[in-house]
Amino acid sequence: MTEKPRRGFASMDSERQRQIASKGGKAAHIKGRAHEFTPDQAREAGRKGGQAVSQDRKHMAKIGRKGGEAVSGDRVHMAEIGRKGGAAVSEDRQHMAEIGREGGQSVSGDRAHMAEIGREGGHRRQTQRHEAHPSRPEEAEEREEISPYGEPDHHAPH
Repeated sequence: MTEKPRRGFASMDSERQRQIASKGGKAAHIKGRAHEFTPDQAREAGRKGGQAVSQDRKHMAKIGRKGGEAVSGDRVHMAEIGRKGGAAVSEDRQHMAEIGREGGQSVSGDRAHMAEIGREGGHRRQTQRHEAHPSRPEEAEEREEISPYGEPDHHAPH
């Protein structure tokens, strides 16, 4: 079936339609025939409209992206949000402990990385020991090596 050609009001562009409708609404108010919404009616109409619009997920995503882009352009504002969020989260000691445990578990699974950390720690401890007692190398052999965890390291070379 072919579509009928638009005529009259329907053929006008949307801006012209809006202008004519506005004049009609103003005239109705002047004549006292327009409906005046109470605050409760207006609130209910807004709620229904919001529910209808929010069903369109693509539209809502587009709105969210625009808002995020607008806000994220303000670096000072974003920094302030980050500081507040970080302060709030870091007050929860259990949450921070859990984050630390999870991070430790994920890092400790990387054996090469852990070996590198161990080597760096061993080099650092040796440097500190030699700086503290450079003139007494004979005592260095008698001292027990300590692991980075504060325990005797029985695998350390003597």
